[in-house]
Amino acid sequence: MPAKFGLLIIAALMSVTGVPALAGPALLFEASNGKVLYAEDVDKKWHPASLTKIMTAYLAFKELKSGRLTLKSKIKCSEVAHKEQPSKIGLPVGAEINMNLALQSLIVKSANDVAVMVAEAVSGSVPKFVARMNATAKELGMTQTNFVNPNGLPAVQQITSARDMALLSQAVAKDFPEYAHYWKQSSFRIGKKRLRSYNSLLRTFEGADGLKTGFICDSGFNVVASATRDGRRLMAVVLGEPSGRARSIRAASLLEHGFQHYGWKQLFNTLNLKNMPKQADTGAVQSIRHTVTSWSCNPPRKKVRRAKRKRSKAKRQRSARKKTSAKKKP
Repeated sequence: MPAKFGLLIIAALMSVTGVPALAGPALLFEASNGKVLYAEDVDKKWHPASLTKIMTAYLAFKELKSGRLTLKSKIKCSEVAHKEQPSKIGLPVGAEINMNLALQSLIVKSANDVAVMVAEAVSGSVPKFVARMNATAKELGMTQTNFVNPNGLPAVQQITSARDMALLSQAVAKDFPEYAHYWKQSSFRIGKKRLRSYNSLLRTFEGADGLKTGFICDSGFNVVASATRDGRRLMAVVLGEPSGRARSIRAASLLEHGFQHYGWKQLFNTLNLKNMPKQADTGAVQSIRHTVTSWSCNPPRKKVRRAKRKRSKAKRQRSARKKTSAKKKP
């Protein structure tokens, strides 16, 4: 992207929204042709968190298209899936749901247990599915990406970049338009519960129609957000925001700017996701845990000390019980 063009967008974003544009990696592009409208640190390595599930859904859609699975196919909750950490729907071992409900749980609820269930249904095991994820990433030109699990839970080697997430998101929209309604859903019902999407833009931004949020402490708050107005669909990849609110604001700012300033100048913009120059040295992936405004990532010091005291007390009590028990033995 020409430097002047990028600086103009940064200035516009800061003046119109008051939100600093210079934050984590970000990318704004046109979904139909990959034309880049804004780019910042697009090849910087980053933890994808639950953006991983875009690939999991992509491979599930492939199975549906091939006919090997249908939306009515039942998939089972294994012990491996049951043990996954939240976010999850919490099925017991052996319980079954159909693929339609599984996809809603995967995309809308971002259920980690269901991601494993889908992986096992598609490939037989998680390791085989992960191998397929990485093979597909290479096919799509995702040069910075490596997957080690199907849900994005914390793993040092689970790595991607803004450009790679853009390539994947463009592919899932282009290759499987028949499943676009899953990305648009702001909520769904499972039993008596109504579960809502973490993507607040689906409820607040005009034309919003996707796509997926993600969060772990080391990645911060990520999102691939999409919206369509007057037949033009734009996608924004935002990585590493300190809060869910900041994530939504930055994604909305990028999308709004793209719609408001998409004019005749874009006719001369030939920059796209594939020909955009790659960053020479992206370095190792870094944790931004210290910047995240989440108690689970940065608990107050008093509470940390209190928790340590409780653990220490419990340890002493266990030790005392063992000594008492040993003395009682003949």
